[in-house]
Amino acid sequence: MSEYTVPARRPRRAAAAKLAPVAATSAVLALARVWNANGAEHSLGDAWLMGMLAVFSCVAGAFSAIGYASAPAITGAAFAASAAFALAGVAAYADGWSLPLLLWGIATVLAYALAHRHWRTDRREIAAYERRLAEKREEHAHIERVEAMRGQTQITVARDQAVYAAHLAAALTTRAALPGFDAAALTEAGLPELPAARTTEE
Repeated sequence: MSEYTVPARRPRRAAAAKLAPVAATSAVLALARVWNANGAEHSLGDAWLMGMLAVFSCVAGAFSAIGYASAPAITGAAFAASAAFALAGVAAYADGWSLPLLLWGIATVLAYALAHRHWRTDRREIAAYERRLAEKREEHAHIERVEAMRGQTQITVARDQAVYAAHLAAALTTRAALPGFDAAALTEAGLPELPAARTTEE
């Protein structure tokens, strides 16, 4: 996936996540009312089934929460299933819309309250990741700047050495061409000689 496509998809994913709780509770309410119209109204057997499923899911969520190998995802799914079963049972058993809508509103508020905690944790993790990424980028940029400055300094020093060697060689050549040049006297005067390594490189 290209880095240019991620920012375009992120707002859509965020919007879908914001609509997920109300979509889930609305779907449960709609299915329960369809079940109500198909024989679940005032059916004790159906209400008993939903009640037992809700209790079992709640117990499973409690065991997952207090267990040694507790998994937040499993615990949250178990409690969400328990609430969904309870909402579906009441909405399917009731003969009017008042109680199902009341429970739907409560379930939706609770779902958004739990989701808000998850979103807040997710935002903190994303912010921490982006901060670490920015620090690494700044560190790498600093190293690159230091290496560039070091390379530029080495190039400048090498250029100055080459210019010095060229001037020294030209001076020696010019001096040797003058009449009365005495190499022994020049050596005794202590004139600096051209280093052998630099002469070879140049």
